[in-house]
Amino acid sequence: MRLLRRVTGLRIRLVAAFTVVALLASVLASGISYVLLRRVMLQRTQDAVLTQIRNTLAQQIPEQMPPDTELLIADQVERVLSAPGRTVVAVPVPLDGSVPVPPPGSLDVPVSRDFARRATHGVVFQRIVVKSRPGLEGHPYLLVGARATGYSTTVDEPQRTTPPMVFVSVSLSREAADLRSLTRALVVADAAALLAALLLALLATRGVLRPVRRLGAAARALGDGRLSTRVRVRGHDELADLAHTYNHAAAALERTVTELRAMEAASRRFVADVSHELRTPLTSMIAMTDVLAEEAGDDGGAARLVAEETRRLGGLVEHLIEISRFDAGAAALVLDDVNVAEAVAGTLSARGWPGRVAVEGPADLFVRADPRRLDVIVANLVGNALKHGGPPVTLRFGPERRDEPGVVVAVADRGPGIPDDLLGVVFDRFVKAEAARSRSEGSGLGLSIAKENAVLHGGTLEAANGPGGGAVFTLWLPARHDDEDCAEDGDGKDERDGKGGADGSEDGEDA
Repeated sequence: MRLLRRVTGLRIRLVAAFTVVALLASVLASGISYVLLRRVMLQRTQDAVLTQIRNTLAQQIPEQMPPDTELLIADQVERVLSAPGRTVVAVPVPLDGSVPVPPPGSLDVPVSRDFARRATHGVVFQRIVVKSRPGLEGHPYLLVGARATGYSTTVDEPQRTTPPMVFVSVSLSREAADLRSLTRALVVADAAALLAALLLALLATRGVLRPVRRLGAAARALGDGRLSTRVRVRGHDELADLAHTYNHAAAALERTVTELRAMEAASRRFVADVSHELRTPLTSMIAMTDVLAEEAGDDGGAARLVAEETRRLGGLVEHLIEISRFDAGAAALVLDDVNVAEAVAGTLSARGWPGRVAVEGPADLFVRADPRRLDVIVANLVGNALKHGGPPVTLRFGPERRDEPGVVVAVADRGPGIPDDLLGVVFDRFVKAEAARSRSEGSGLGLSIAKENAVLHGGTLEAANGPGGGAVFTLWLPARHDDEDCAEDGDGKDERDGKGGADGSEDGEDA
């Protein structure tokens, strides 16, 4: 993923864009320069040869041709036009008007009859690259054909004399070599321009991306909770404006989060303080109402109702204290090697449920867990299944490996199941299966406490509807725990003493 980000990152794209633009501009300039210089070089050579041929024909061929002077004039023309890299052939023109063609091999390039016919009317030229002649493959030549015009003869046929046709092949090897040198120079110049563009692009992207990276690092730090992170502002461009905007946003976010945290901490302290303050008088009230209910006997319906509601209030207070510990991060584990079968049997026996729940699982299965918190989880799940599900209620446990070895405990019933709209929020606080009711037996915190206890162990707690109907709650705990045994913080003793309220057995409306 990191390699893909590097390949498709902004730096690579900017450098590639700079480089491609510079390369296109350099290649375009080189191509135009090459075409123009090639045209100038060939045009100069071509004009020089054509001018010399015209001048030579005008000088060597008189306006009135003496009889029997064809060969002499042809020799003079060939001698004057001959030069290194140049082949000249002067061919007499037959009196019958046929087109003369130089003998094969007399020139460096072949002469077609069509070219010779066009040469009978003046000066024609053609650039040819030799392909089939051994030793000359790929060599460029300039082929010129010319015939003098404006002459007259001194006698009538058959003694009259006509000027010869001249064919000249001029080697363009020197110009080709110059063009190859120019091409190499242009390639070197393009490579140098490409390298310079690459270096400039790297420098430019570095100046652009460095502030962006600083902003990215600051944003990540802000997301990690370091709200005091700020970006140093440099310059007065758009990136500086972006840094200013980020700093203002971060400052506003820090103020807001600080206020929210203070309000949340105050709220947690309020709930914890109220719960602790209510615990002592509620304990006394529960004891007194129980005594009053027993003394009232059969006629003490009101007393029994008060006692029941007081116990409900006591359970709610214990749940609030437990939740406040999780919110404050004060909840800790006291780990031990727990026999799952014995722990489940103890939970069911303490609440009078052994005959109401079918238990299946190996007797020698152990898990590293906090016995009290495991009791809280199992009691909540079984209590909800008995109160809101339908018989039979089953509890199955056994080993199950997920990312690591672990133990799974599944509680299922055959009741109406969990409504679809509650499946995603069944572990949220104060969520009840019959939310429309103004009063219910449970506090709506039991499953939330069970979930927090499972997460505290490094495990999971999931809720679903079984294929045959009813709800299924599945607890998974890792078989081994890496944390050292630690004592409970704060009111650990009170947590253990308040087992009846925090274990969830009195909570009946969580699912």
